[in-house]
Amino acid sequence: MKDFVRVLRIACRQRTALVGLVCSSLLIAAFWGINIGAVYPLVEVVFKGDSLPGYVSQKIASSQLQIESHQQRIAEIQAELAADEVPNRRKLTSRLRIERLGIESMQRSLWVLQGVEPYLAKHAPETPYATLLWLMGFLLTGTVIKLVALAANLMLVQVVTERTAIAVRGLFYRRALQLDLDEFGDTGSADLTSRLTTDVAYLNGGINTLLGRLIREPLKLIVCLGGAAFVCWRLLLLVMVVLPLVGLVTHFLSRAIRRASRRVMSEMGQIFGMLNDSFAGIRLVKICNTQAVERARLNAGLRSYYGRSIKMAFYNTLARSTSEFLGTVVVCIGIIAGGYLVVNQKTHLMGIRMSLHPMEVGHVLLFFGFLIGASDPARKLAEVWSDLQRGIAAAQRVFEIIDRPVRVRNAAVTVSPPRPHRLIRFQDVHFRYPSGPPVLGGVDLEIRHGETIAIVGPNGCGKSTLISLLCRFDDPWQGAVMLDDVPLSQMRIRDIRRRIGLVTQRTTLFDDTIANNIGYGCRRRDRDAIEQVAKMAYADDFIRNKTPDGYDTVLGSQGVRLSGGQMQRIALARAFLRDPDILILDEATSQIDLESEHLIHQALSKFLVNRTGILITHRPTSLAMADRIVVMADGQIADVGRHDELLASNRFYQSLCGGGEARGAA
Repeated sequence: MKDFVRVLRIACRQRTALVGLVCSSLLIAAFWGINIGAVYPLVEVVFKGDSLPGYVSQKIASSQLQIESHQQRIAEIQAELAADEVPNRRKLTSRLRIERLGIESMQRSLWVLQGVEPYLAKHAPETPYATLLWLMGFLLTGTVIKLVALAANLMLVQVVTERTAIAVRGLFYRRALQLDLDEFGDTGSADLTSRLTTDVAYLNGGINTLLGRLIREPLKLIVCLGGAAFVCWRLLLLVMVVLPLVGLVTHFLSRAIRRASRRVMSEMGQIFGMLNDSFAGIRLVKICNTQAVERARLNAGLRSYYGRSIKMAFYNTLARSTSEFLGTVVVCIGIIAGGYLVVNQKTHLMGIRMSLHPMEVGHVLLFFGFLIGASDPARKLAEVWSDLQRGIAAAQRVFEIIDRPVRVRNAAVTVSPPRPHRLIRFQDVHFRYPSGPPVLGGVDLEIRHGETIAIVGPNGCGKSTLISLLCRFDDPWQGAVMLDDVPLSQMRIRDIRRRIGLVTQRTTLFDDTIANNIGYGCRRRDRDAIEQVAKMAYADDFIRNKTPDGYDTVLGSQGVRLSGGQMQRIALARAFLRDPDILILDEATSQIDLESEHLIHQALSKFLVNRTGILITHRPTSLAMADRIVVMADGQIADVGRHDELLASNRFYQSLCGGGEARGAA
């Protein structure tokens, strides 16, 4: 619930809309009660052949007579109490108190009647039928005002709800982008997408319910209960005996609905993951003829989702049916009790005083009208309770991500060494992921500015982890990565990453123009600079001659319209545009053709002048570009040297280059 309260705090920022929302809700509730109150003059005035001015005059005269009668009885009781010995003094004292309460009640009614009498005498019609028409006109006018207020209320609720959803989605997305990289492996982008879309939609429904019906309907309920209490508050207390039972049922079903909602949302996240895997790997699915397998996986997930949804629907139906039944019980108790008092002209029920005077038919009908009027908002509150519970469950899932701790943070006080740096140093670096074995165990390495090094080693030896630490995607568990003796943990993260250009094996391209893909992350660079770096990366020729709109060609998702070599050259141009001090290529040429590799090597040989280059590669042609080569094994540096030195001394490097040359010869 505390997470849902945090969402409400975000909603409360829309102060103007909330003030309008509350005012319109008050107006709706007021006219809801006023329209029900029209029952009394219809029964007691119009249908008895009277007019409002005549009825008020009669009630004033009757009230004055009743006050005189009460005063006379009070005088008689006081005279009896003045005697020295009164055997029934307690009973007389009780009667005296009741008579005084009767006078107070009559005086309040007389004060109201005398206040409205001049207005009714001046404006109200004099005949019963004209009074009926006048009341119907008043009823229609009140209904129009209520409907206008309702329309404004619904629009304001939608405005606040949508703005709140936008704010929550923005907060969630911002936080998701700050998560540590291994969180994306554990949580999965499909689960994050599900929480950002489906869960926030449920949360949206909960906010809409709370700001709409859970403000408007309780106010209507309060007005109706207040009207019923004004007619006979003791009778109202009697019919409310079932409220504790309503509270118990609601508490039980709320917890059940919340649990079921969380499970439904979790199942939807898994379905998102299945769809994401199938669509991302559609080539593999088709070539392996596993369409039926994928359909079976999805159908199993949908069946599980269906079962969870049916269970949640059962709880929703049970809550709605139970609340409607208990509401009917309340109305029935009111009809039975009120009918007994009117039919028998009694003031007591089961020995308990219900009223000071016998109730009139109009009073009882008005009481019934208010009870029935209260049952409608009560029923709607029961219907929307499940929406609110789903919203609470969704808020918990959304804030699980927003509140998730992040390991990589900026220091309170940061230091920025000058650009370009002189030295990169890995000093006794140890690292392991939170849920895995050690990856690096005591790495010591220095890389001078302007030097190009290559890092080789078997899979899982820690090559890419070194790059992650240098980019500060994570921090060492022990030791430090430094630029000019300044640990990266003491530098601003933005400052570190401005100095680095990264090209990976899997090129990331967006469904946007080629120019915007090259300029990604460099919004201030103009078109000339984009074309210049494209020429440096040997991408300009194919962009102009082999794409339909040149630099304005819109690429499909993940750049499906380009070959692997073309995608890598665009990624290289993007890195060049950043003008980095450090250029990192992580297996960037491992899956491209020889022509593209040759062009990329030409581009790198020019661009890496007076820059630091770090290549993770196993291709001999790329290794030949390195000033030094670092061989890693089991999370440690096994050997460092030049190409010819390692060929003579390191067996792993010999096998690597031999295999590479054999492949090249083939």
